Amino acid sequence: MKKVLKISAWLLLGLIVVILVAAVINRDRLVRLYNVIGLFKQEQIVENFSSMNTMFLSRDLVRASTVEVPWEEDLGELPEEFNLFGDMVSVADFLQNTRTTSLMVVAGDKIFFEQYYLGTGPDDRRISWSVAKSFLSALFGIAVSEGKIASLDDLVTKYVPALNGSAYEGVSIRNVLNMASGVEFDEDYLDFNSDINKMGRVLALGQSMDGFAAAIKGTIAPAGTRHQYVSIDTHVLSMVLRAATGKSLHELFEENLWAKINPQADAYYITDGYGVAFALGGLNITTRDYARFGLLFANDGKWRGQQVIPADWVRASTTSSAPPPANQGTRFGYGYQWWIPTGSTTEFFAVGIYGQFIYVNLAADVVIVKTSAHRGFREPGQSGNGIKRETIELFRAIAATAGAKTLLAGN
Repeated sequence: MKKVLKISAWLLLGLIVVILVAAVINRDRLVRLYNVIGLFKQEQIVENFSSMNTMFLSRDLVRASTVEVPWEEDLGELPEEFNLFGDMVSVADFLQNTRTTSLMVVAGDKIFFEQYYLGTGPDDRRISWSVAKSFLSALFGIAVSEGKIASLDDLVTKYVPALNGSAYEGVSIRNVLNMASGVEFDEDYLDFNSDINKMGRVLALGQSMDGFAAAIKGTIAPAGTRHQYVSIDTHVLSMVLRAATGKSLHELFEENLWAKINPQADAYYITDGYGVAFALGGLNITTRDYARFGLLFANDGKWRGQQVIPADWVRASTTSSAPPPANQGTRFGYGYQWWIPTGSTTEFFAVGIYGQFIYVNLAADVVIVKTSAHRGFREPGQSGNGIKRETIELFRAIAATAGAKTLLAGN
């Protein structure tokens, strides 16, 4: 009996040693997984959104020049109230209630308003979440103009054979740009077992995003028949882009954007364990640099006289071209990874979960950036169109004020 107990004790000790060794070897992965679990806690979310590179694998996007280019100011005041579907709402209250961390308004090419909240500042590189999708679209358009991608009607498997056998087999690039791939992907942030949260754990554990995309098998509709917002579509676009150009997303970003628009600071992408950029939401840049990107699109892809993004791609990206969504109550159209208010031909915007926005109003010649840490953005009834519609109404009121000031100055 004593011999049996002794053997059992040694087995238990051996098991403990194995567990401890495994914990040491996988320490970084476990820490990142812990960070994912606590990322959106109320007491941590603001700081977390400014320090993603301390919690996840990342790689810097280095600007070509460190020479500061002054940005001219013509400062004004925000309206005190705005009309929200018939009710007058305080602008200050709305910004506070939606946990705004920064707000920047550019009228013409001058700063009209710039303010930081909740302890954040102009040097913070804030997480983009899905605003990153619009940056990916810009890089994609450049590759198309260079002939690296022959046609948007090519199947994605022409460039990425690894997607054969997945839900993306038979799906065109245009379908994916329009978020009309027909792929089954649960985007519910509130469900621990949803696909979007499984993807977050893949990222945290240093596994392969490419492998995750290729493993998706289910479909909910024939490709190209309906708009269904699924973030994994954007990662598939990045797979096509990397295969077509032979370059990483980091290289394409630095060469085609960061070397050309005089950014304020280096940016960075969160990456998976293979150094692959988290293209669908892992971009982190300053508020001013979000505004620079918005201005680039407001000016038909030009930056200080240089054509950075093809003008025809800018127009195509920001024109509603996706098929209707399953939810006919949606009040926004969709282009190539950009949103368009229904019925408008002079507005478009990029938006990310928890309240990140780049809004462009061509008629007013205004670009607005709003970063946030708004946990309510994802709550039932506000997880999509509700808070988007409200925020666009705020932006329209600000654009009317800032645009009018610019118009008067021009006269």
